[in-house]
Amino acid sequence: MTETLRPRVLVVGGGMGGYVAAIRASQLGLDAVLVEKDRLGGTCLIRGCIPSKAVIHAADRFAGMADAVGGNALGIALSEPPRLDLGRMVKWKDGIVDRLNKGVVGLLDRAKVRVVQGRAVFSDAKTCRVETAEGAIDITAEHVVLATGSEPVPLPGLPFGGKVISSTEALSLPELPQRLAVIGAGYIGLELGIAFRKLDAAVTVIEAADRILPRYDEALTRPVRRWLQRNGVELHLGARITGLDNAGKLAVETAARKQIAVEADKILVTVGRRPLTARWGLEEMGLDMAGPFVKVDDQCRTAMRNVWAVGDLVGEPMLAHKAAAQGAMVAEIIAGERRRFDPNSVAAICFTEPEIVTAGLSPDEAAAAGVEITTVMFPFAASGRALTLEAGGDGGFVRIVAQKDDQRVLGIQAVGRHVAELAGEFALALAMGAVLEDVAHTIHVHPTLGEAFGEAALLGLGHGLHV
Repeated sequence: MTETLRPRVLVVGGGMGGYVAAIRASQLGLDAVLVEKDRLGGTCLIRGCIPSKAVIHAADRFAGMADAVGGNALGIALSEPPRLDLGRMVKWKDGIVDRLNKGVVGLLDRAKVRVVQGRAVFSDAKTCRVETAEGAIDITAEHVVLATGSEPVPLPGLPFGGKVISSTEALSLPELPQRLAVIGAGYIGLELGIAFRKLDAAVTVIEAADRILPRYDEALTRPVRRWLQRNGVELHLGARITGLDNAGKLAVETAARKQIAVEADKILVTVGRRPLTARWGLEEMGLDMAGPFVKVDDQCRTAMRNVWAVGDLVGEPMLAHKAAAQGAMVAEIIAGERRRFDPNSVAAICFTEPEIVTAGLSPDEAAAAGVEITTVMFPFAASGRALTLEAGGDGGFVRIVAQKDDQRVLGIQAVGRHVAELAGEFALALAMGAVLEDVAHTIHVHPTLGEAFGEAALLGLGHGLHV
């Protein structure tokens, strides 16, 4: 017998955008049902942000130990190289994922959100059927929140399978590939490529653009490029993949139009992600599209009344914290609160070596918008804390982009080891509408990397103290 549910709010997708929307709706007294076909937590928790950062951390520890063989500048010496048990590393990573997955299950249970396990297939904008292990469930809701997420994009002529893998498979390999080819020098490709290089795999990166991390400006990417070169990562920029040759090697046309063959045990394709819009009845819902994405306004409303969409489904940036913020906002709007989504204060992090943080407008973006700006930069080479973390010699810095007339902070960027932890302060400054004096007069704790933010603001005011 088919069960019928009629909740106030139906959320489709149990990633950060979806489960946060459901929990917040329940907190606000709204009856909420969440449908998820896979494990709760979504791409970020299960196969993306969390597992990749675990692998990146383990690779960094391994590389640090390898550097100590025979002695290093810190006076630490190992008599023989460390040994890698990749299976045990993956098991540790999976343990973190399992713990967080159970945490999400518990959060939804405590919030009294009904979770339906299965794929929702819509017959109209407000009605779907879910085939579960216990039978079919029909759900008709007053409000529908779509949070279906995204998936890796394969290369034409080079589908996933066999030695060709996505980031999902790369995070669960049973053994270390001796030779790894990475197609795409965006943040996913370089994060994982650098991690595997630290684990002592030979890594080759192939990118169609003429530089790495094409979405970031040259000043931010230069320290990462230097690390790749110093650590023997082979780069082919401005290159094109033509397929696999008869020997199973990756056929590449270089920027000089030379044909080369790249040997690889695994080929990691990281050329982008696409929204999950298929197999759940999107075409039955009457929604407007913006290219491959569902079109929404600044409240995440779609073209259909009381149908909302959040996260990767609605476009860039494809970030878990953006999805969570949108999910919470939608629940609050449904409950009667007045909210709008401002993407300008969403910070993004690239966990490369060194790390990159961006928030707000870059100098080029501000100039393109016709804004007259002041740009100031403080180097980590002048930071005592950076030097104690061996982070002062990689060319890292904090940069502030401010409006020239009123000194309003429009954007903040940083590159350097451990700068990911500054992202929250950068986002807060933008969200609060800070001016240079606000940042400069905030007493930053010494010794911390955050002092560089305050010092950059002092430079913008014309009285820098430590450069």
